Amino acid sequence: MSTVVPTWLWAVFVGVVIISLILDFVVLRKQGAHEVSVKEAINWSLVWVGLSVAFMGLLWWAVRDGSGSTELANTKALEFITGYLIEKSLAVDNIFVFLMIFTYFAVPAAYQKRVLMMGIIGAIVLRTVMILVGGWLIAQFHWILYLFGAFLLITGVKMWWAAGQEPDLESNPALKLLRKVMPVSQNFDGERFFTIENGKRLATPMLLVIALVGMTDVIFAVDSIPAIFAITSDPFIVLSSNIFAILGLRAMYFLLAAMASKFHLLSYGLAVVLVFIGGKMMLIDVIKIPVLLSLGVVVGILALTMWLSVRTAPRLPEGGQEPPALR
Repeated sequence: MSTVVPTWLWAVFVGVVIISLILDFVVLRKQGAHEVSVKEAINWSLVWVGLSVAFMGLLWWAVRDGSGSTELANTKALEFITGYLIEKSLAVDNIFVFLMIFTYFAVPAAYQKRVLMMGIIGAIVLRTVMILVGGWLIAQFHWILYLFGAFLLITGVKMWWAAGQEPDLESNPALKLLRKVMPVSQNFDGERFFTIENGKRLATPMLLVIALVGMTDVIFAVDSIPAIFAITSDPFIVLSSNIFAILGLRAMYFLLAAMASKFHLLSYGLAVVLVFIGGKMMLIDVIKIPVLLSLGVVVGILALTMWLSVRTAPRLPEGGQEPPALR
């Protein structure tokens, strides 16, 4: 696999990611454990989206300056924003699972930031490896694209079937395995992963939460990474759009956690997006669907789903309140 992106832009990309994580850690340490408000989540979401758009502009300029082709620069910018949007939209389902995990373990809101931060770092490392390996496989064996496409189709159908159903975390095999492997305390000990009770060293529920969040990201990465390869085979576009989408995951979580009940049909829209992308990948050698059209379809599906969710949102009884997790 090859890329038209100059070497210096790779260095800029790595530098931006490292600096962003360092600044995020500094802010996290300075603020300490605290509950993230909707206003704070919106502000940080705007920061991450703005950073991604600015990087897209730099990408456009770098390709335009290096190749002398405005058309090629436009194409690469469209590929980036389409991949970014797909990753962002698929992350929504990931976030709902995080919300379920936090609710199940009754993780205090003040501790959730650290869990998500560690999850983001793990996701960046994991997805970088998976994207590089996936890119190499596609370059060596073109027919793997058809397997990716079929996988996304099946995943989309399964997601549609499971949409609206309450997941049963208690029967989760990963959780059962973790509890067999390590003795777990019934109580949190601040943000610590281990505690001492009656002279015995026990894992806290926080460690289980971290482990489940990591496992969840592995599962969702298997779904989302092939989806971007349906848009472009450029390794830089695939990696950068994916990582920039992940950087804003923490702010996006706290924002969507406050609005989860308002977008109850979103899982159906994500299922349709996966089916569309899977079909596009399986027909890649028969029908060339333009990137701009793909972007329009994805945006249209998500916008329609969100609009229908708002129109059909269940009304609260008079004098009733939203559940605590959604306030």
